[in-house]
Amino acid sequence: MPSEPEPEAAEEHLRRVRRICGSLPDTVERVSHGEPTFFSSKKVCVMFANNHHHDGRIAVWVAALPGEQAELVHLSPEKYFVPPYVGKSGWIGIELDAVSDEELAIHIRNAWALVVPKKSKKQRKVKI
Repeated sequence: MPSEPEPEAAEEHLRRVRRICGSLPDTVERVSHGEPTFFSSKKVCVMFANNHHHDGRIAVWVAALPGEQAELVHLSPEKYFVPPYVGKSGWIGIELDAVSDEELAIHIRNAWALVVPKKSKKQRKVKI
């Protein structure tokens, strides 16, 4: 059984995720399924997962383009994994200890862009 993550590490990683998600227009945080979850246009784009079902991970689950999950998991299994529940829809699990802020921001912005309607992005002129 994986070891329990340190509470301080989980808080620090959650701050990273909040900082990035907070920079995206119309993105709000709500608790969903017991974890901080980030919504845009009433759709989930990022889910924080702290030791989900005692898996020992501090991670995020993010929406992804078709085929991206398989490629990333194959190329970097130390960073990426298929998360439960949403993995069957192509979402990516990302080990937060294994990615830089820049890399994490790219994945989160891409997830946001996938769930926000095109009309909204044009109106806001957001750079992805």
